[in-house]
Amino acid sequence: MARSETHYSLARPRFERPVRVLVVVAPYYKDIADNLLAGALGELEAAGVAHDLVEVPGALEIPSAIATAFRLANYDGFVALGCVIRGETTHYETVCNDSSRALALLGLEGAAIGNGILTVENRAQAEVRADPKAMNKGAGAAAAALHLIALARRWTRPGAGARERETILIAQSGKDTTST
Repeated sequence: MARSETHYSLARPRFERPVRVLVVVAPYYKDIADNLLAGALGELEAAGVAHDLVEVPGALEIPSAIATAFRLANYDGFVALGCVIRGETTHYETVCNDSSRALALLGLEGAAIGNGILTVENRAQAEVRADPKAMNKGAGAAAAALHLIALARRWTRPGAGARERETILIAQSGKDTTST
């Protein structure tokens, strides 16, 4: 008998100043990528966040695209979307480990990244995780990016350049609280 689990989700952050996010998607498995993208864009639009979209050939290219944009463009955060399905070779481990590690290292450098690169055993697992009406991992990745953006803005030191400290309103349990 399958066990039903519920997962806690943080309330969606709200921002005083506009937020701009870059969504980087690898459409190698186009139908899965399209569902991940639908979920991510739905979350960003619900938060009133402006976004741009770029496509790259595969999951290994996602961190490179984000790193380039992090260095050269003016985005508050990033959403990484793609899918790696286990095959018959060790290529699966290479792609999963290297893309995940590269995104983590960018995060440690200060990039606010929501990682929505699915790493699954088979297509059926990918389909349910990408489906906006099921697990909706695209929306989860977008939500993660938004929460990291909110934290970065909350902790930015006064006089730190273009990103000045701002008051972040976070709805918790239907009640707004203000922190500075």
